[in-house]
Amino acid sequence: MADYPYFPLFIDLSSKKVLVVGGGNIALRRIRALLGFTDRVTVVAPRLHSELLPLEAEGKVTVLRRAYAPGDAEGADLVLAATDDPEVNEAVHSDCNRLGIPVNVSSDRHGSDFYFPGIARKGGYVAGITASGHDHSGAKKLTEAIRELMEKLD
Repeated sequence: MADYPYFPLFIDLSSKKVLVVGGGNIALRRIRALLGFTDRVTVVAPRLHSELLPLEAEGKVTVLRRAYAPGDAEGADLVLAATDDPEVNEAVHSDCNRLGIPVNVSSDRHGSDFYFPGIARKGGYVAGITASGHDHSGAKKLTEAIRELMEKLD
């Protein structure tokens, strides 16, 4: 099979249920990005980054303070596995594959159905950037450059 880049796809998440497994730095960054597109984010994690606590208190995310359990992904439309535990990430991946739910595993580009892009947004303009899992630093730089360009829009 050829090594094609991933196809960019923009979807309406406003009515979709998004599950994020993990409560650390990566989960925090992804949750912050997601909240610009939906208010239906559920987090499953035994511990939370301190910056997630206000989001929970304000009702912006629903938090289940416990370890991931088989079946937690049921009913989700999109799942992100963002833990530092490869076994948990694999369990999430396996459940999502069984249930037919698109999943992103932050630590495994081959174990993901989609990449979580760098996001540049201003008003209704949204750009998603990926380096197809090969150059995160380059994708981050390009995302920042696009954000700067968007700031010049009137």
